[in-house]
Amino acid sequence: MAENRASGYGEGGAAGAFGEGVPCWVDAQLGDLDAGKRFYGELFGWTFTEPDDPGMAHGGALWALKDGRPVAALTPKSDGRMPTVWTVYFAAPDIRRTTGRIIAVGGQVVMAPFPVGRLGTAALVTDPEGAVFGLWQAGRHAGFGARHTPSTFVWAELYARDIETVNSFYGGLFHEALFGPDARPDFGRAPVSDVFPAEMPPHFVVHFGVEDCAVAVRTVVRLGGRVQAGPFPTSYGVAAVVSDNQGASFALLQR
Repeated sequence: MAENRASGYGEGGAAGAFGEGVPCWVDAQLGDLDAGKRFYGELFGWTFTEPDDPGMAHGGALWALKDGRPVAALTPKSDGRMPTVWTVYFAAPDIRRTTGRIIAVGGQVVMAPFPVGRLGTAALVTDPEGAVFGLWQAGRHAGFGARHTPSTFVWAELYARDIETVNSFYGGLFHEALFGPDARPDFGRAPVSDVFPAEMPPHFVVHFGVEDCAVAVRTVVRLGGRVQAGPFPTSYGVAAVVSDNQGASFALLQR
């Protein structure tokens, strides 16, 4: 896809700052990190390392690397009741200001801004329909070291009930990233019923690039995952929504 010039990363990824509202990081909350390493290591060719922060050496989180560049994180669930899920984080240079704006326009704060070692500051929030997403204020870690290539983040799709409501919310919150003169967004919105049962709650689906969607789907199944929808054509490529061997949903996108 075309590079989103609201960020400081070139196509394929060289480190820099992300503009407000640009998807800048993703992580998966998993019950079994070793199983996650095996699944995503074989599916995407990822390798894994501890985050580049001595203060987090015993936190358990792992960075996933593609060709030596950080592309995602696998994080152990601190509570078995927590969902097994992929979360997308949007850049927020002033995270407390952004969380305040979210509350003012009908969203909620699930986890107030908290430090992640020296890497940055994170928060979890919802939009007015309850879809959960993250905010990231960069410290030592700006976000993706590579994206928009196979086996890296390429797109985030929000499946919502009321498109007008969410377009107004995100359009006001992240206007420059979505509608500014240089915006080339990698974040879309669609009705839940386009892909899922109408009763499914609104939610984000993180998309990772693949060279051949059908082949990648077969690999997911072989590794113990399952297919939720697709492959199906979209305006931004051929996609399939799948889940890993622990139930975390994500999508494969061939462009």
